[in-house]
Amino acid sequence: MAENTPQELTGTDSRDLWMGFDLGGTKMLAAVYNPSFEMLGSRRRNTKGNEGSEAVIDRVKQTVVKALDEAKVSASHLAGIGIAVPGPVDHAAGVVLETPNLGWRDVPIRDILQNEFHCPVVVCNDVDAGVYGEYCFGAARDAKCVVGLFPGTGIGGGCVMNGDILRSSRLTCFEVGHIRMLPDGPRSSAGAHGSLESVASRLAIAAAAAQAVFRGEAPHLQDIAGTDLAKIRSGALAEAIEKGDRVIDEIVREAARNLGIAAGWLVNLLCPDVILLGGGLVEALPELYAEEVRAGADTQVMDCYRKAFKVIVTSLGDFAAVQGAAAWARKNLQPGLTVPERSL
Repeated sequence: MAENTPQELTGTDSRDLWMGFDLGGTKMLAAVYNPSFEMLGSRRRNTKGNEGSEAVIDRVKQTVVKALDEAKVSASHLAGIGIAVPGPVDHAAGVVLETPNLGWRDVPIRDILQNEFHCPVVVCNDVDAGVYGEYCFGAARDAKCVVGLFPGTGIGGGCVMNGDILRSSRLTCFEVGHIRMLPDGPRSSAGAHGSLESVASRLAIAAAAAQAVFRGEAPHLQDIAGTDLAKIRSGALAEAIEKGDRVIDEIVREAARNLGIAAGWLVNLLCPDVILLGGGLVEALPELYAEEVRAGADTQVMDCYRKAFKVIVTSLGDFAAVQGAAAWARKNLQPGLTVPERSL
């Protein structure tokens, strides 16, 4: 259905609702919005990426249906779906090119969802969507240029400049998680050694924390999660730090400073108004992350840029990418309309 126009797919003026979908490495989240971008219903599920792309796509479809059910509407009311996915995207073709943390390659997600729900679908990178959501509705509303860094299973990056997501004519970009930090560092999910993802992602932090537990250096995390990487999640790390596991605090701070070093390089390149931090770990430890990322960035930026940017944390939480994907779909499918909240 890639050749169909939005008008052919929608067919009627009664379609005025928007769906945003965030497909993450560990969870997926869908929400339905009215024309004023007020949420009517949502649904969250675990991704279970280990089951393969076909099983995950089936879960995506089911989650869309459940969100529509909660909103008490049908797919026939949708003007469009915006889906945010991890990794590089051919946005012109609607194809997910590669998701290192899900194992996908060349998945035509746009056509799959258009064939299923008979409405236009716009595909974007998940951090691009999150940054755009915060630009339109959240913490970055007053910025001209926003650079987003979202540590999670990997590390995603995104940039909104002058109201548009920074990307090429066909492909998404800003894959900052694969910037090389250490020549002989740990291997990342993409196969590179010493990338930012391998030293600053939540997965890298969890691996270092599990080693600390094994060595007997983190008794509180031992009680909370043991050495099970599946249990060493953002909340467990934050709780262990609060209870006094000094080594866990040091591990997280070092990762955050590495993230800040990469942020400083980006400031030198783009001079953004805002460095935006997001993801579950940042939300669990917002002050720690804002402090350490700023400190890391200050070691790298030119003197003239030190006062040109601020480091802030997302305000929309899990719904940043969901609402951003829906708003990005509207911008692309109905370019004459502005997002209501942004125009206030």
